[in-house]
Amino acid sequence: MKKKKLWFILGLIFPLIFNIFFFVLGGREHNASVWISYSFIHFAYFMLIQTRIFIRKGKSATVFGFSLYSISSVYFLIVFVIGIFFILISPLSHTAALLIQLFIMGLYGIIFISNIIANEHTRKNEKKRSSEIVFVKEASAKLKNLLEKINDKESKKKVERVYDAVYSSPVKSHYNLTEIEDRMLHSIDALENEVSAENNENITTLANSLLNQINERNVRLKLLPI
Repeated sequence: MKKKKLWFILGLIFPLIFNIFFFVLGGREHNASVWISYSFIHFAYFMLIQTRIFIRKGKSATVFGFSLYSISSVYFLIVFVIGIFFILISPLSHTAALLIQLFIMGLYGIIFISNIIANEHTRKNEKKRSSEIVFVKEASAKLKNLLEKINDKESKKKVERVYDAVYSSPVKSHYNLTEIEDRMLHSIDALENEVSAENNENITTLANSLLNQINERNVRLKLLPI
């Protein structure tokens, strides 16, 4: 809560100082072009401090945040400079001030939203890759743990071949492979039971079966549109 209060106070510094200067030096009577500039400056600053709500969590959150904050910062600086210019010259016609600010706001909106869409696409790809890597990671970890428990040299060589095949398999996956991947995990669980029972014959049989399943999974993966 204390941190939120500090950020809230920090966010009030600019509008507080700006408004003091604006009303002390210029008073309360202004034409439309000045009020338009005044409003857009505040809007641009509001978008800058609220940019954080558009940043989605993920491995690249820092990069996402930097890109969005950069866009909002540039937008605010441009609006501030142009706004101050119109406030100082105070033209009677408000058309130029309004159209220029609307154009800049529209350009900002397009760039800002485009970046949000791009960031969301990147985040989804990260999430997909994270879920895809689970199978290979989980299967490899289980097999590596089994290798430490096998005493028979021939059985250990068989399981090592399985481990190497799984570890070197593509991490990409597909929903059509869910069944075979689940079956492989079950086979690894069964292999674990045989290792615990030191049943070397069944260990060899299951290891050979797993190798066939891994090869089948990898071949099918190549044929699927990923």
